[in-house]
Amino acid sequence: METLSFRESWLSNIKNDVLAGLVVSLALIPEAIAFSIIAGVDPMMGLYSSFIIPIVIAFVGGRPGMISAAIGAMALLFITLVKDHGIEYLFAATILTGIFQILFGTFKLARYMKFIPRSVMGLPLIIRPIHSTLVAIVGITAIAIILDVKVPVIGDMGIITRSLPSFSIPNLPITLETLLIKG
Repeated sequence: METLSFRESWLSNIKNDVLAGLVVSLALIPEAIAFSIIAGVDPMMGLYSSFIIPIVIAFVGGRPGMISAAIGAMALLFITLVKDHGIEYLFAATILTGIFQILFGTFKLARYMKFIPRSVMGLPLIIRPIHSTLVAIVGITAIAIILDVKVPVIGDMGIITRSLPSFSIPNLPITLETLLIKG
C-alpha cells in the first residue's frame, strides 16, 4: 500500500472539495439547526454538531463522497426520546447509532444499496459535474428571490447564542432496559 504525500491527500481534489464545502455551507448548517428544533433540543446543539461531526470524520476516516450530518429521519425519531427521557438519552442514542454503522461496515452491508433504484439517486445521472443538492439550493433560492417569497431564516428558528457549549458525558445506566427504550 503506497502512502500519499500531504499534497496528494489534501490538495488533489480541489474542485470537488470546494463544491462539497459550498453545498455544506448552504445546506447543512441551517438544516442541522432545524433538525435540532424538530428533535426538541437547543438550536445551538445542531449548529455545533454540524461543525464538529465533519471535523471528526475528516480525521478519523472520512471517504470521498461521504456525508456526515444530521438527518431529518433521525430528528423525527428523537422527538419523543428527548421529551420523555431527556437530552442525555439523545447522546446515548447517537453513540449507539454510530456503533450500528460500524457494524454495518464491518459486515459489508452496503452491498445491499444495489437494491435502491437508480432513479432514486436523482440528478447526477443528468448533470454529472454539478452536485444535485447545489442545483436544488440555487434553484429554489432563485425562485424565492424572483417571486419575493417570505421564507423563514435561521434566526427565526430559535435563539442563536455566541457562547461555546459545555460538554459532559451523561451519567446513564448501561443496562438492557436503557437500550430497549422506545422513543
